[in-house]
Amino acid sequence: MGLSCFAKVNAPARRAGQARFLAFSLFALMASAKPLAAADGNPVAGKDMAESERCLECHGQDGNSDDDRMPRHAGQHAGYLAKQFRDFQTGARKHPVMSVIAEDLTEADMADIAAYFASRNPARQGAAVDDPAARNLFVNGDQARAIKACASCHDDGGKGRIAGGVIYPAIGGQHKTYLSGQLVSWKLGERANSPGGVMNQIAKALTDEEIEALAKYISGL
Repeated sequence: MGLSCFAKVNAPARRAGQARFLAFSLFALMASAKPLAAADGNPVAGKDMAESERCLECHGQDGNSDDDRMPRHAGQHAGYLAKQFRDFQTGARKHPVMSVIAEDLTEADMADIAAYFASRNPARQGAAVDDPAARNLFVNGDQARAIKACASCHDDGGKGRIAGGVIYPAIGGQHKTYLSGQLVSWKLGERANSPGGVMNQIAKALTDEEIEALAKYISGL
């Protein structure tokens, strides 16, 4: 058999080998990439960008919004904030204002803004609310209803954590109105960008009264 014939016969095998090599190379690249939590950003440039994009009008000069409908971003994990930008950009999460703002942001813009807010000190809310039922849901959940403990993902005090490449946001001290609004959005399926849809599953199992109680308890942490 001539060399040209041999090459033709073995072309499919070579293409399969090339495909496997490319797949392996892509996997290696993804494995070596920095997780969202380590998103590098310049907080100084981020402040300028946050001002030009009018982020501070809603979220406060230091990320501590005065409007209880607007989330506080001060001290939030930078990788989490960057992911939310991406989700608004792709449509995985929708908001009439944020979807428009995120539309033209570059990866560097998102990383810088996230770094700025992450570098700010969160303001303290009022005194913690001693609600045994809400505290039990936060600390222990309810296995009978397949409700995971809030602390199992968001950590003690709701300060958030990073585990298995997933960033769980800080929720302690967040505005009560914002927290309850998000839980209702999870429950109704209006928001669905949590890992594996876990927040939708949990929120659907909560009663309206439990949502309000949890939001009040978490806001005081």
